[in-house]
Amino acid sequence: MFAGHDPLLVALSVVIAILGGYTGFGLTARVRGTGSADRRLLLACAAFFLAVGVWTMHFVAMLAAPIPLDATYLVLPTVVSFLICALVMGVSLFFVSLGEPSNARVGLSALLLGLGIALMHYVGIHGLAGPFHIEHQHALVAASVLIAVGAAYGGLRIFLARHDGMRLALSATAFGVAVSGMHFTAMYGMRFVPGSSPHHAATGLAVSREALALIVSPLCFLIIFGFLLLLLPEPWARALNSGPASQPDTMDGEASALDLNSLGSVETKTQLTQRPGGQPGIAAVTRVPVEGADGTRFVEATRIRSVKANAHYTLVHDGSRERMCPWAISQAEARLDPSTFMRVHRSHIVSIPLVSLIRKEGNGAVVELDGEVPHLVPVSRAKIAELRARLGLVRRDDI
Repeated sequence: MFAGHDPLLVALSVVIAILGGYTGFGLTARVRGTGSADRRLLLACAAFFLAVGVWTMHFVAMLAAPIPLDATYLVLPTVVSFLICALVMGVSLFFVSLGEPSNARVGLSALLLGLGIALMHYVGIHGLAGPFHIEHQHALVAASVLIAVGAAYGGLRIFLARHDGMRLALSATAFGVAVSGMHFTAMYGMRFVPGSSPHHAATGLAVSREALALIVSPLCFLIIFGFLLLLLPEPWARALNSGPASQPDTMDGEASALDLNSLGSVETKTQLTQRPGGQPGIAAVTRVPVEGADGTRFVEATRIRSVKANAHYTLVHDGSRERMCPWAISQAEARLDPSTFMRVHRSHIVSIPLVSLIRKEGNGAVVELDGEVPHLVPVSRAKIAELRARLGLVRRDDI
């Protein structure tokens, strides 16, 4: 059955699957750093783009296959195949974005994802109607399912190891291979046998091959549009060095305005710390709350690389990814140990012992924080001298 495929449409189907995977995984990567309302929206968009990518890849590949010219596509099974795909994508992404994904949860997500892709394929295949019946080689059916599950597991593992850059591209490629490999393996083990069959008679609303092409074409453009849109920097990333115009670059006043009575519920050290400049401070916390889909968790302060302001809350980087913290940037500055952490920018706090690089950039500087996923943080011009002194690069007398 594989012979006679249109190579250009085959290549397009694989590209669509990879772009859909990149867009869906890219949106999923942003789920952890958003509020609850935005998290639901991002998760729904991620599942939608992954489902559209898989479903579109399937039918582009069907257009590439040497299917009998008098075959039509029943609307009901075709729509059901998309709904199955959207459901398993949403549930799988929810599992891997829920708190800290365990090996069992990743395996369950990959199994659900692979089985869902296979089910979508065979439901769509049996939506074909015409004077024929379809036969499958059972060994290749099993092989196609194993390919889908195995490649889905690899894609999720790569994605969870790192959420951006090359790893995201690799996870999307593995996802595209999972979908494409499953589809073409299944097609290789399938053949059309002439002769009418009650299972493949056009008993409902059906569309022709040409009508299907008109449906699939705009979906291809939608996938490409979503992919290109994801490549654009987020608004807060573009404003990284500028920050809010109305927010001053002096930060001690913010910390002093904090209501200290609200800090008693957080686990603290027993001794009080001294704020910079000799100002008495509050007890420094040893753990920082972060929000997850399953509730509020706590991260050890020693694991924190940086804290970034994001509206009325902050994003805490633990060396592998960003997590949402309910504290404002001024609250984080007041509660973290000032002997370890320093506010280097109106929107950024860094852990001094974990700074692995500092360099001048524009009117300010940037530092790189060590970790599984090293990342850069801007330093305002007014804070460069103090930071260099605390890093041991200059004497504090020279500040």
